[in-house]
Amino acid sequence: MFYAYENRWIIDNMPIAWCYKTQTEDNFCSPGFPIGCYINAEGEKEGACVISDEYSGKDTYFIFNHVDIKIYYHPGYTGSWEGSRLVRAVLEPRSYSKSGCDGPPLGMPNKFDKPIAIDYTYSVQFIEKDDIEWASRWDYILDSMPHTSIQWFSIMNSLVIVLFLSGMVAMITIRSLHKDIARYNQMESVEEAQEEFGWKLVHGDVFRPPSKAMLLSVFTGVGTQVIAMTFITLGFACLGFLSPANRGALGTAVVLLFVALGVVAGYCSARLYKTLGGEKWKTNVMTTSFLVSGFVFLIFFLMNLILWVEGSSAAIPFSTLVAILALWFGISVPLTFIGAYFGYKRQPIQHPVRTNQIPRQIPDQLMYTKPLPCIVMGGILPFGCIFIQLFFILSSIWAHQLYYMFGFMFLVAVILVITCSETTILLCYFHLASEDYRWWWRSFLTAGFTAVYFFIYAIHFYFTKLGVEGFASGMLYFGYTLIMTIMIFLFTGDQGRLFSSTAT
Repeated sequence: MFYAYENRWIIDNMPIAWCYKTQTEDNFCSPGFPIGCYINAEGEKEGACVISDEYSGKDTYFIFNHVDIKIYYHPGYTGSWEGSRLVRAVLEPRSYSKSGCDGPPLGMPNKFDKPIAIDYTYSVQFIEKDDIEWASRWDYILDSMPHTSIQWFSIMNSLVIVLFLSGMVAMITIRSLHKDIARYNQMESVEEAQEEFGWKLVHGDVFRPPSKAMLLSVFTGVGTQVIAMTFITLGFACLGFLSPANRGALGTAVVLLFVALGVVAGYCSARLYKTLGGEKWKTNVMTTSFLVSGFVFLIFFLMNLILWVEGSSAAIPFSTLVAILALWFGISVPLTFIGAYFGYKRQPIQHPVRTNQIPRQIPDQLMYTKPLPCIVMGGILPFGCIFIQLFFILSSIWAHQLYYMFGFMFLVAVILVITCSETTILLCYFHLASEDYRWWWRSFLTAGFTAVYFFIYAIHFYFTKLGVEGFASGMLYFGYTLIMTIMIFLFTGDQGRLFSSTAT
């Protein structure tokens, strides 16, 4: 499937778009153009061959070895080239069997015995055009991207899930309070009124520190760092500072914000660890600084190593890796230590009730209140809020599309936070009502399991939408997808734990 690969040319920080009419007579502009097309053994056209009748045959490849480029510009104020602005750049790929833009399309059989020399040529035409405003020069490309109607459908789908969860939480809260009030009204003596039942039986154990308290604190700290990074980045993107016109601005902003927000991770991790009675504060700070960041950097380095071995121009040079390490060790780690210092200086969070010295025995649980079924079910609804938006995000990363609707992404992120909070609050109530007070890790993993569904969806996207060939390409896809999975796990998991703690 060589014809699925694309060339991407850029001029004046703007892609040279390939514009053509689709089979439905709609205008479509792609920021890249394929290196060729293919007609299979049945004579069916695949790839770009469908846009022209000049490509014919069976089991034949056609190479686009010539490109006609048209550059549209605003004239300068003095009528000369000085001060001119590029407002549009389009191209048309062509195939010629002879050099000099002559002859029929360059068709090649599926199999050939010896190398074939191909001449590549191009032509450039400059066209003066003063009816396109500078601020609108991206419109002809962005208008070809997914329509806003699909995005609104995604938002409405998410809102329906939120309303459903809100109704469930309200109904359970009202019913539980109504039953409590009715039961107290039926009691005749003070002794009967003091008798506890249901979730009230575990009030002396509900704030008991969980096992692996340090790891939970670390995940909480880094999760808060990821949440702050996400919403600050989306805020700047919605204001237009990180638009596709500023190439690399989005990735740079994400890295710098993650580094700068190390102080948030250190503070939140230390504060929670102190609240849970932890005493190994040095280990906590070091783990917060290096556990998640080190694992992500290791994956990133291995992916970059694959690009080096393959000789790809997309590989990050060694000097840039050194700069990333300098940001990590020189800025992020010290900021994490500073945040942890202030976190330990603060008083631990005061719980409303005291914890019993002897843990209460947990009764046998029903199937739907056991940990694993609840965790697996808990991630379905948050994932349902974002799976449509995930298609556009994965397409923009791997399928040659631009993503610019950051306002919709911001709304989906807010809805995701609400869904995670309501899902975990709902399940936490069920657990406490069944006298199971082990909610700390369960609330984190319930919302965090959304990341597992994301990874499964990414596997489905890989096999059904991409058609990627080669071991190196597959490793790159799943490596970077794993990094995204980790970030989503921390983002959603910390939301679940935070709101469960507040509700409890």
